[in-house]
Amino acid sequence: MGLGCTHAVGLNAFLAQVVDVQASIGQGLPGFLITGNPDPSAREAKDRVRAAVSNSGFKFPEMKVTVALSPAEMLKVGSGFDLAMAVAVLAATGQAGAEMLPATVFLGELALDGGLRPIRGVLPAVIAARAAGFRRAVVPRASVTEAALVDGMDVGGADNLADVVCWLEGVRTLDTVNDVPVSPPPPVPDMADVVGQHEARHALEIAAAGAHHVLMTGSPGIGKTMLARRMPGILPSLATEESLEVTAIHSLTGSLSPGHPLITEPPFIAPHHSSTVTALLGGGTGFAQPGALSKAHRGVLFLDECAEMGSKVLDSLRQPLEEGEVRVPRRDGVAMYPARFQLILAANPCPCAPAHDVDCVCSAVVRRRYLGKLSGPLMDRVDIRVKMEPPGNTALMTGTGESSADVRARVVAARAAALERWGEHGWRTNAEVPGSALRQRFRLPPATLKPVELFLRDGRVTARGADRALRLAWTLCDLRGADQPTENDVAEALMYRDRGSNW
Repeated sequence: MGLGCTHAVGLNAFLAQVVDVQASIGQGLPGFLITGNPDPSAREAKDRVRAAVSNSGFKFPEMKVTVALSPAEMLKVGSGFDLAMAVAVLAATGQAGAEMLPATVFLGELALDGGLRPIRGVLPAVIAARAAGFRRAVVPRASVTEAALVDGMDVGGADNLADVVCWLEGVRTLDTVNDVPVSPPPPVPDMADVVGQHEARHALEIAAAGAHHVLMTGSPGIGKTMLARRMPGILPSLATEESLEVTAIHSLTGSLSPGHPLITEPPFIAPHHSSTVTALLGGGTGFAQPGALSKAHRGVLFLDECAEMGSKVLDSLRQPLEEGEVRVPRRDGVAMYPARFQLILAANPCPCAPAHDVDCVCSAVVRRRYLGKLSGPLMDRVDIRVKMEPPGNTALMTGTGESSADVRARVVAARAAALERWGEHGWRTNAEVPGSALRQRFRLPPATLKPVELFLRDGRVTARGADRALRLAWTLCDLRGADQPTENDVAEALMYRDRGSNW
């Protein structure tokens, strides 16, 4: 009879929880039973663990082996419990030291020969372990760089189960570096490549300064996609907390670069226009994977040819845009992922989309129906609307655009002003400020609010739209370096919302 106890971490969407892994060796017919609500991949661990223990030079007990994963009500998803199970069995049979087990979490999938394979979600798992009071983590060596991003944790990487047992016995140390060479992050295209389109460039600068959403319409090849792809280059770099949060989401999808796992710049996600609601919000069988909205967290979500997308797909954006998170209903509960992103929509003005608008053969009804997929409630959440015109020949041949570095400097200064103003209230950007705060605690003088009152009286803006216009006015104020918006700032903000209302 023997009992061994180790610790792993279970993931449920973006939430992670430490799981106690207990292995009991007792009387009865030889067998291997896993309890504690494992999913099929976790249940199959009994075959992987048995083979890995035997092929690593240890003796698997010819008795009844019961492994309990607790808390039992939590669904255990994935193969990340393999290493913890194997170490618990070896500790229960006296083949592995138990002194280091209480303060260590074990993460990793076992191959049949005892090798350790990387798993998804190592970063959020190690963060959860640190929050629970653990100070050591053993992971596959391929995941060391990712796990080491968490301060305050001693991380060791192993190639196989035998290395872990030798570490527990005190006869060797685990690796703390990955063999994969460090690679630089991919370069971001520069705004200097864009010539002309001064209005659209200025609109994106305003959007970046206040984290506002943008709609760009114009004929094909006019520069909508080119501008959107350069948006991350003018956004501020991610703060340490934001960087870990974004990296943790991409860790769940398995899309981190082995040589440069930490994401320090705002991500740019551009799903295809044929994407489904599940692709945007997240989901899938069993474990709810994050969708495009969550992958774009703290970055940019670019929907090119948005008028070609389904109405239900576009309307699924409404709740995440308002609340900054995605909720995916599952059988065992609701999976929640953060999704505070900047939305950039791009569309042609009509289905035929000629190079020059005068060549359009579409009727007024067809043009209205084409952009009609962008519903009123969705467009009410888009602060800036820009109708782009073809640049002149002179601009294309001789013009040079302002660099992303110069634009980013102004954006960073504007965001710093907003953070100084809103930071004590828990808001980072103007787009996050609740409308009630703008109307009460930070209410502007009546003369400044006169344009909003006129738009509300004429029905040209909704109550939500008025709040969003005030947020945009504060951004215009920050870009000017002023202390408070003026009537001109409010009027300009309303014009950005009102442009192209008949598209």
